Amino acid sequence: MTHLPCLPELRVLGLSGLPEVAPGDDLAELIAAAVRRAGLTIQAGDVFVVTHKIVSKAEGQLVRLAEVEPSPLAERWSIPFGKDPRLFELALRAARRIVRMDRGVLIAETPHGFVCANAGVDSSNIADEGAALLPEDPDESARRLCIGLRGAFGQPVAVIISDSFGRAWREGQVNVAVGVAGLRPIVDYRGREDVHGHRLQATAIAIADELASAAELVMGKMDAIPVALIKGARYEPGEGSARELVRTADQDLFR
Repeated sequence: MTHLPCLPELRVLGLSGLPEVAPGDDLAELIAAAVRRAGLTIQAGDVFVVTHKIVSKAEGQLVRLAEVEPSPLAERWSIPFGKDPRLFELALRAARRIVRMDRGVLIAETPHGFVCANAGVDSSNIADEGAALLPEDPDESARRLCIGLRGAFGQPVAVIISDSFGRAWREGQVNVAVGVAGLRPIVDYRGREDVHGHRLQATAIAIADELASAAELVMGKMDAIPVALIKGARYEPGEGSARELVRTADQDLFR
């Protein structure tokens, strides 16, 4: 009898059917209900990837654009490029540091340390002409959600809160982790030997970002699937933080 090799496998499942999330909603309860409706079994090591948008909605991190008075700076930098000055104003308010403003594009550092467009302010998939801000503490949001989901299923699962970021030197956006709970966000291979006996000196894989990007493949931007379940991921369990993915200023060659 021929024995087939045991091949590594990763499954990424999109959880559909979640209701429109409103401030005060219990996300763990809504996600658990969606899992049960789908007939899925949760196992140890499963990872839930949740878009920051529904976390921000549940936490009330929403702003009605009608209530935003844009500053002269916001109007000067946005209107000539056909951008909404109210969104630009929100981004200015949310930014800890302006990295670059050019041709109607604002790249800013958030209070969390993330460098991204518009300081994470986003109006997509928000009703009533509103905008969502990033959660105040995405790691704490992930931790609370992780506790809730572990309680719902009795299994040591992990949680990643994701958002779409642009990338320097490359076109297109990818999902990255802005909040992490239950896993170490980086797999550090430095000091280990590869199959040829070479000692690795610089390889550290951002596993949390890779899982967030994998989840986006089943979430999509237009499919109303804000949660993905990943099975088979190989990671180190632990009390990780998305802040570990932010390169410190003394190590950043581009600041």
